[in-house]
Order: sequence, then C-alpha cells, then structure tokens
Amino acid sequence: MARAVSASLSALGHLAGGFGTALLALATLAVLGVSAVACLVGVGLLVAPLALRMLHALARRERRRLGRWGPEVVAPRPAPHGLRGAVRDPGTRREAGWLVVHATCGSLLGLAGVLLPFAAARDLTFPLWWQLAPHGSTSTSIGIGTANSWLDALAAGLLGVGWVAIILGLASGMAALQARPGRRLLAAGAETDLSLRVAELTATRAAALDAHATELRRIERSLHDGSQNRLVSVTVLIGAARRQVARDPAAADELLERAQAAAEQALAELRTVARGILPPVLADRGLGGALSGLAADCAVPCTTDVDVPQRCAASVEATAYFVVAEALTNIAKHSGARHCAVTAVGRGGRLRLRVEDDGRGGALEDGGSGLTGIRRRVAALDGTLDVASPPGGPTILEVDLPCGS
Repeated sequence: MARAVSASLSALGHLAGGFGTALLALATLAVLGVSAVACLVGVGLLVAPLALRMLHALARRERRRLGRWGPEVVAPRPAPHGLRGAVRDPGTRREAGWLVVHATCGSLLGLAGVLLPFAAARDLTFPLWWQLAPHGSTSTSIGIGTANSWLDALAAGLLGVGWVAIILGLASGMAALQARPGRRLLAAGAETDLSLRVAELTATRAAALDAHATELRRIERSLHDGSQNRLVSVTVLIGAARRQVARDPAAADELLERAQAAAEQALAELRTVARGILPPVLADRGLGGALSGLAADCAVPCTTDVDVPQRCAASVEATAYFVVAEALTNIAKHSGARHCAVTAVGRGGRLRLRVEDDGRGGALEDGGSGLTGIRRRVAALDGTLDVASPPGGPTILEVDLPCGS
C-alpha cells in the first residue's frame, strides 16, 4: 500500500510538471499560429524564427523533465538555423506534432492531476466543516448536492474516498499517457546522426578511466607514504628490541611499545584507505545512513533529507557518497557557511542529490574547489552536475545519476 501511495504521489508530481509545460505549449502554439497566418502577408517571416526558437527551447525543457522522471530522452541533432531548413527538418516537424498533442491532451491530463488532490482533500474533509459552510452551498467539489444533514456530509466524504481511489488507480497511467507523445516524438529518430552521442559517451568513458587511474595513484601514495613506512618502522623497532632483550630489558620494552604504537597507526591508515575505496557504511547502513554519518562529521551544521525507497547500484551509491563527502569538505574549507543541507531523492530510476549551503558563494570549477573531480565522477556514470554559486551565495550543487549504472 505504501508503495502504491508513493507511486501515485510521484505520478501526480509528473502530471503537475507536465501541466506547466502544457501551458507553455499552448502559448508557443499560439505564437506559431500567429506567425503562420502573418507569413501570408510577409510579416510572419520576422516572427517565425522567434516562434521556432520557442518551440526548440520548450522541447529541450520537456526532454529534461522526462529524463528526471524516467529514462533519458536522447535529443536529435540540432535543427537548421534557416527557416526553410527548419521546416524541412524531420526533428522540427516531430516537435511541432508533439506541441499540438501536449498543448491539448497533455494540458487536460495535467489539469486533472492538479485538481484531483484538491478535490479529494476538499470532499474528504467536508464532514468536518460542513456546518460552517454558508447555507445552501454545494457539498461536493463537482458542484452537485447540498448538505442539510450529517448523512449528506458523509456522502460528500464518500465522494472524496472515490477521488482517492481514482488517484491510486489511474494517476500512474495518466502520467504515462501524458509522457508518451514526448518520449515518442521528441527522441532522436532513426534518421538522426548519433555521432555526437557516441562522442559524448567516449569522452565520459575516458573521464572514467582517468578518474580510475587517479584513484589508483591516490591509493598507492597512501599505502606507500603511510602504511608501508609504519610497517617498516615496526620491523626496525622489533629487530632493535630483540637485540636489547638480553642486555637491557627495560629498553626492549620501550621499543616494543613504540612498535605497537606504529602498528596501530598503520592499521588505522589501512582502514582509512579501505574506506576510501568503498565505505563499509554503505553496505551496513545504506545510502541514507552513510549520508547521515557524513552530515554528523561535517564541521558545518548539516541536515539531511533522504528519500530513496530502493537500493541503487553499488557504483551509484559510492559515487553519491563521495560527491556529498567532497561537497561537504568544500563547504567546511571554503564557503564560510553557517548551515548546509543534503537532499537525496530516488524516483523513476534516477538518483538526485542536492547540496546547499548559505556561504559566500562564488565557487568555480577551476578554483581548486574539487568540483572538477565531482564532475568527472558523475560523468563516468552518464550523470549530470549543475552548480549555482552566485557571489554572496547560496551555493547549490545538484547531481542527477541513473540508479542502475
């Protein structure tokens, strides 16, 4: 039951987001219609490029929205700049077809997704406040009936139960129906040259190999400069203690104590290296517990809000852990913040992270803040990183990862 409620709420959010783009689609469709009519007298030739830019921008926005709620929608190659070329372009024609469908059917489905929760809440709670309503006012959200008794009020409450049943039973299907034209018409067609996508994947794989090599070098340096030196020191101290046992037992005991201390330090450093490879806390407590541990250890007061119902792939959870760890380290070192917050949400096969602080802002990827390393880790899993850090703050870091990588 809890899973059905969660899926229905997610679907309502999807429908509400689609309603927003449907309203924009209506406006864009009106501009396209006006420019088409104006082209008959020549004036529309000045308006048509603006209308086409609006169409392409709205299509890009819809692809991003659909990608946040499910599989990525791969965009076709960029449309030609000229009006004649854009009209002949198959991708532009598909975008225009999606615009018409989404502005009509998509807006109706989105409107239903927005109104259903309000209708359900209104009718469910009506028996609690019906006596306060003005005399003669309708008792239901659909404008039918008047409550003159408790029985009438309870009947309105039963209608609210019906709205809840509709939400639980149909919201997911309505969201899928609303998204279907966009996934079919806005995706790259068979005639699209996917060389750009191949080049992007090649670049991300190269970045993954570079990040892997960098990680191996870091582990090698940690073992060589830390644990190995400690173990060499243990060997030397134990050898010296053996030679001192017969001549000076007290000195031998002191050397053994130093050897034990060095061995404990080596063990601690080995544990640190092991945690850097794959933190055991991820396996023991999951991503939510791991992020809570990072927040508790952060020098800046930090709150967490984790809503990830299902476990993601180990590589995704490890990347999310290191991204948040690096972000919190940057906040403690560079931001001057008094508070920060970490949010993680898993929906539609995607894991979305958000790290926000109230510091001074102005974070730059080339400023030694660690953002370059974060971007490489995220790109290796075909994820995206968005950073907003205006001077004066706040700084907001948003990461979107596929859960199954």
